[in-house]
Amino acid sequence: MAGNSTFKLFSTSGGLGFFDSSSEPPLPPPPPPVEVLSSQVSSTLKCSVEPVNLDGLTLLKGRLSTKDVFGLPNSDLVPGVYEGGLKLWEGSLDLVKALRSEVQNGHLSFAGKRVLELGCGHGLPGIFACLEGAAVVHFQDFNAEVLQSLTIPNVNVNISKEFHCTASDEKNCDSGVELRFFAGDWAQIHRCLPHVHNSEEDLNCCSEQCPVSGYDIILMAETIYSLSAQQSLYGLIKKCVQRPYGVVYMAAKKYYFGVGGGTRQFLSMVEKDGVMDASLVAEVVDGSSNVREVWKLWVK
Repeated sequence: MAGNSTFKLFSTSGGLGFFDSSSEPPLPPPPPPVEVLSSQVSSTLKCSVEPVNLDGLTLLKGRLSTKDVFGLPNSDLVPGVYEGGLKLWEGSLDLVKALRSEVQNGHLSFAGKRVLELGCGHGLPGIFACLEGAAVVHFQDFNAEVLQSLTIPNVNVNISKEFHCTASDEKNCDSGVELRFFAGDWAQIHRCLPHVHNSEEDLNCCSEQCPVSGYDIILMAETIYSLSAQQSLYGLIKKCVQRPYGVVYMAAKKYYFGVGGGTRQFLSMVEKDGVMDASLVAEVVDGSSNVREVWKLWVK
């Protein structure tokens, strides 16, 4: 695990040159944001389930192909159409391991917290939050089909025996964790999410007297690969993070070669904005891929 030194880029390096987002091709219009109910789980697609061992913690994951769900050739990504939600990315596993370490070290508690996982796919970080006693866990993915065919079944198989889980139309139940699922683009999904800042005044307020809104913990893994989507993602984070104590845990590769994103580029944008600070939680150098990192962000 890496130390918790605060991230500073421009103060030391004067900036770096990165991939020009203007070279990315235009994307098709995104699907409208919608809530996907637990009852809307796919009845035609059955994913095979296999265990994933995360340093002694075993979670279950489903497996489906893009051909099964979308009728597309097997591919990790079709920008603006399919955003990789059916693949279990390495960063998702890195994030669960880092979160577990943070909990064990007393740096993080999910008990009673409101949690949002962005770009969830399999949803393993959000599932871990459920297992650690979160009161609310909301899952977001670009594709409703991913939620219906993979995320919801994955959540069900992992936690149905551990909790009495409430569906969105039963969210006022007194027991269990509130689970809800939302599909849509990061630029629009805030219209559906229930815990967002309601006004510019709320968004700029960081005192203890502010009305409580937002999510206590936001989780995201492998979400910053596309330069064209980073501004929307960062804007959504600022709309959703609880002030003044909310935190964001982000797992990603240091560089996404060929598409221009990566932790250095994203964090330079965060530093330029001046609203949030960041510190490195973990670094993974295992030779299987580019250097991967887990970062923690919070409002200054």
